[in-house]
Amino acid sequence: MEIVVILFIALAIAAVAFGFWQNRKRRQELELIVQRHGWQLNPGKDSSFDDRYGEFSCLKRGSNRYANNILTGSSAGRAFCGFDYHYETTSTDSEGKTQTHHHSFSAVVVETSLPLEPLSIRSESFFDKIGGLFGFDDIDFESDEFSRTFHVKAPNRRWAYDVLHQETMEYLLHAPRFAIEFSGPRVMAQRDSLFKPTDFEAALDVVAGIVDRLPKSLLREMKASER
Repeated sequence: MEIVVILFIALAIAAVAFGFWQNRKRRQELELIVQRHGWQLNPGKDSSFDDRYGEFSCLKRGSNRYANNILTGSSAGRAFCGFDYHYETTSTDSEGKTQTHHHSFSAVVVETSLPLEPLSIRSESFFDKIGGLFGFDDIDFESDEFSRTFHVKAPNRRWAYDVLHQETMEYLLHAPRFAIEFSGPRVMAQRDSLFKPTDFEAALDVVAGIVDRLPKSLLREMKASER
């Protein structure tokens, strides 16, 4: 029995040490990236993100929510904030015991200074395809490949078609995959897992790739709407 206890304690210590090493390695890699671009890195916890960026529902999940490893700066001439995000959920088993589950993912939020309408773009999943059979469908496009690959939602379908024209669809088909969400002047790119450090750069490039391809006619409409 004593050997089992000793082994359990040793494994627990090893797990803590490994987690500490992983976090330290991640921050060192992030520091190299921010130095290369002239960005800033704050590794501390910030619990205000669910209010600061409350328009994005992924930041409202669960409890004990906070961001850390926060990157700030400018990319493609636009201010941004990148971060890792933590939240907790609980479940109860058949015996009434409650277990806490920790979840982490990463995201970037880019400020565009444009009056963007709501739009979400993410990879099509198996459950999306099943839902389509029962009428819970997303927006389909002329490109069959794009429609099979991505799940697109927007209250204004015309807006989605204007943003996702042929050139942008081709770009996204060959770009790294992120879930993209437009809300007001902000665009978020995220995954339901932690980014590799270089994924922050890739996410910013994808957002720029979409925003920089907005048609001039659409930009004129948005500027006119602000008058």
